[in-house]
Amino acid sequence: MRKRVNISLLATGVPGLDSILGGGLPEFSFNLIAGCPGSGKTTLAHQIMFTLAKPERRALFFTVLGEPPLKMLRYQQQFSFFDPKKIDRSIKFVNLNDHVVTGHFDQVLARIMEEVQAFSPGFVFVDSFRSLMLEASHHAKETLSPLQFMQELGIKLSGWQATTFLIGEYTPDEDAHPVFSVADGLLSLNQSVYRNSMVRKIQILKMRGQQTSPGIHTFRITGDGIEVFPAASIPSDSETLGPPPDRRHSERRLAMGVPGLDDMLGGGLPAGYSLLVAGPSGSGKTVLATAFLAEGVRRGEPGVIVAFEQTPSQSWTHTIDELVRAGKIGLINTRLMDLSIDEIVQRLIVLIQKMKATRVVIDSLSGFELAVAPTFREDFRESLFRMITVLSGLGVTVLMTSELEDRYTDLRFSSYGSAFLTDAIIVQRYIEMNSRLKRVMAVVKVRGSQHSDQLRQYEITDEGLVIGDPVVEYERLLGGQPTPTLARPHVGKSR
Repeated sequence: MRKRVNISLLATGVPGLDSILGGGLPEFSFNLIAGCPGSGKTTLAHQIMFTLAKPERRALFFTVLGEPPLKMLRYQQQFSFFDPKKIDRSIKFVNLNDHVVTGHFDQVLARIMEEVQAFSPGFVFVDSFRSLMLEASHHAKETLSPLQFMQELGIKLSGWQATTFLIGEYTPDEDAHPVFSVADGLLSLNQSVYRNSMVRKIQILKMRGQQTSPGIHTFRITGDGIEVFPAASIPSDSETLGPPPDRRHSERRLAMGVPGLDDMLGGGLPAGYSLLVAGPSGSGKTVLATAFLAEGVRRGEPGVIVAFEQTPSQSWTHTIDELVRAGKIGLINTRLMDLSIDEIVQRLIVLIQKMKATRVVIDSLSGFELAVAPTFREDFRESLFRMITVLSGLGVTVLMTSELEDRYTDLRFSSYGSAFLTDAIIVQRYIEMNSRLKRVMAVVKVRGSQHSDQLRQYEITDEGLVIGDPVVEYERLLGGQPTPTLARPHVGKSR
């Protein structure tokens, strides 16, 4: 029985890319980086090249009929991955323009192999390969057909033990090009613009010999280059990020930091649960979330907050502001309008692991939806499900706030239909009493646990939330006058 040949995997140096590739890039593979103009193909190729190129394994970068190397490098050197010390020592740029315009594929191939033999590279890049194919095919002088050229190029470079990258302006919706079948790996990049937001996506359409992450993944281009955000996946029972679902929620209860609220929840919020705090504007959702995080710090339980609507100076207490500055609470504070759920999840996972956080607050789902790029909003509900599942798998306890319009007689918990995703729900409302608006709250559900069925009035003070007596007590003090109609949830023990 023959032994299986082990294929070495190369770390690309592109955050998130190795994950969706299935561990890295196969050594000596013949790859195509395809996409529309401006999608980041050249940046991706350069980031990989500057990561992998070393004096003992050098890289050749061929340019074809596009911008000259000096102009290309002028822009690429703006990225942090660019290392000028590698130019000519570990990386060499060669312009094939003079050979391509002759229309002889055999001459182009000969020039490429001449440079390969002289420089002995471990990596070869051709940008733009499609320009090369189009220009040469316009002439009738070639002795090799385009397909023969691609096959010969692949065979020779693989025989030279070089990992090859062809960069070209190919799009997924065009007819299959011969290079698609010749390539071992096919990375497709695209971008979409909607009003003032731009979303970039990458998909591994093909990678021979290894299991890649299916689907489309978002990425962002920053001063550090490209960062890929692998799509959050729901792990199977054998791949859970934490304990199995039936054992994930322990009997341990977390204190909420609001006197009286733990009793309403039946002894606190079970560790590992997801809690939705729903209410209208000004009802104190963020104040409650702040108390939840501050209580965790007091008990040695670090926390992380994702704030989409407000900055610490606008709504947080001075204590929380200090905790964030002291590094005891992690903060993701963004107002970008082109985010993806996967980007937020990845940033959250990194921060949770860095801080060893056990409590997470997302404030709020309303701001979250606005921050997400329009192309993702139609799948927002599904994305929330994936996010909550991933965070639950990490073993953290999640508190999310949701902005609701208070209709006084209509009890709703979320405009996203996400209430069923959470293990517990607290609803905050306004009611009219004695010609004044009063705040009341109720625990709607705590899955698998007894909890209070009372509507209790509360106030927001300098010390935070202060929970008062049940609303029925105020009815008695008012001489039995009925309170306005208020939709009352079915409460008790939630399944």
